[in-house]
Amino acid sequence: MDALLHVSDIAWSRVNKPADVLSLGQQIDVKVLKISTDSDNRRISVGLKQLQPHPWDAVAGKYNVGERVRGTVTRVAEFGAFVELEPGIEGLIHVSEMSWGRKLKSASTLVKAGETVEAVILGVNSGERRISLGLKQALGDPWTEVAERFAAGTAIEGPVISITKFGAFVQLSEGVEGMIHISDMSADKRINHPQEVLKVGQLVKAQVLAVDTEKRQMRLGMKQLVPSGIDEYIAEHKEGDVVTGRMIEVAGEHARVELGEGIQANCRMHAASPVSPTTQTEPELSSAARKVKPDLSSLGSMLQARWKGGTPAGGTEPDPVRAGQVRKFRIAKLDPAAKKIELELA
Repeated sequence: MDALLHVSDIAWSRVNKPADVLSLGQQIDVKVLKISTDSDNRRISVGLKQLQPHPWDAVAGKYNVGERVRGTVTRVAEFGAFVELEPGIEGLIHVSEMSWGRKLKSASTLVKAGETVEAVILGVNSGERRISLGLKQALGDPWTEVAERFAAGTAIEGPVISITKFGAFVQLSEGVEGMIHISDMSADKRINHPQEVLKVGQLVKAQVLAVDTEKRQMRLGMKQLVPSGIDEYIAEHKEGDVVTGRMIEVAGEHARVELGEGIQANCRMHAASPVSPTTQTEPELSSAARKVKPDLSSLGSMLQARWKGGTPAGGTEPDPVRAGQVRKFRIAKLDPAAKKIELELA
């Protein structure tokens, strides 16, 4: 009378083939697991490992969440890899816990059976005899130092790893990505899709605009590294300089001033004279046009001369503040990073 000792019942640890642990003629003690008396399938199933204490009986308190462990990869599936921590005790590294940056489709792209790996225990369920492991946690979270390494204003360089209709993602380091919104790619032209200027794998330079470590998000900008008219203007001036500009909008105690082609600044109006309803500027502006940029073609040579000199009409005292005026201002603050200029009436 023979009995079958299945390979899965030889030992609590994983056995690839019986010949690895047993030999012909060897005397062994086994436990009867099942007897089938069916006339077509008379069979006795026995087990060898059942005579030994189950390894999980001693797991309580032995493995704790947060501990680092080492083990051997015994089996790899698409969803993860099984790691043997000791005979009969295996943990699962889910594919989502293998890499901070790479989105793996299969665990086999990163680990192979027989490899020794170091992982961190994420969870222990003695009732279901399961241990959850993390491979990426053993490498350290790259976002813990992002705020110091990539502060706002830092210039970076990295490859484009993916492109969407609203922007492109750039890898700064392992597990750290930043997003360049389509509106921050070019200051010269309107882009309908990021693929017009970028492609996957392309190395790009950008500036860090904002970092949110809690959400693990970083905003980048390409156009911010390209010098613009306002960059040159800020570089050529300093706080306290008296400059000439044209009022393009007046609202209460604040105004928008044009200092040059495409260069605008904010002006505080607390020192301004009150607007007189009976006094008009040159050229005459209608009430509907007081808050919009005047038609420069109608100003002629007179306004062109005032742009450089800032002399009020007739050399008299400046007219009350009104959109369309050309006046002198004092630079109160220059912010190169934010590309902002604050003025006050001179």
